[in-house]
Amino acid sequence: METYQVTDDASGDWLRNIVTLRASIDIFQELVDDPAAVQVLMEHELATKPTRDPQPIISRPFEDARTYDPIVTAIQWPFDHPAASRYSAGAYGVWYGARSLVTTVHETVHHFRLNTLASEIARESSEPIVQERRVHLVHCGAALVDLRSLCATDAALLDPANYTHCQALGAEIRAAFLPGVLTMSARLEGEEVAAVFVKEALSNPRHVCYLTYTLDVATRRVSVERTPGTVEYIIEP
Repeated sequence: METYQVTDDASGDWLRNIVTLRASIDIFQELVDDPAAVQVLMEHELATKPTRDPQPIISRPFEDARTYDPIVTAIQWPFDHPAASRYSAGAYGVWYGARSLVTTVHETVHHFRLNTLASEIARESSEPIVQERRVHLVHCGAALVDLRSLCATDAALLDPANYTHCQALGAEIRAAFLPGVLTMSARLEGEEVAAVFVKEALSNPRHVCYLTYTLDVATRRVSVERTPGTVEYIIEP
């Protein structure tokens, strides 16, 4: 059996960026002027709101949940709805998180752009396509297999489109009863991401912010807003 290097560096908080609806924050801002009060209302909504309307467009099926329960939304969904991803061929679910907000943006914008441009919505519409998202902070309490140094010598670990090598490696690591991997981002150079195979390693989800992604179909450029009306990032194709 392969011997894997395990690290405690993965223990701590990671950012999870998923599809949601942003309407509630705009409603709260109409009710109160104090940003601190808006945050309190958002946290209450995160903890208590039982259901939501359908998301505006279809994206990766394991990114979203049908409730605002923070455990289900921020942690449990990919394990309950396994789908193919970089470290799984689809037989089991994988939870992905990033160290920084900008990394979650680059990682999720890639899939938003790819899946949206392949959809009927993009083929039939000349208007910008909008997706709303929610970012959570989630604690990882497990030591993960450290692939960071291998990324410099094994190009297949960061292949932008072909996940075959990573999927085989993920299946091997999971079969060895190891909880996941700490690796580098394939979308933003020098940034770290975590791929977790067991939900028991994750806990304490907390709301961070909402994001709005707007895809210009013609240019394939995605603008990202944290505060409505203020573009914080522009991600080129």
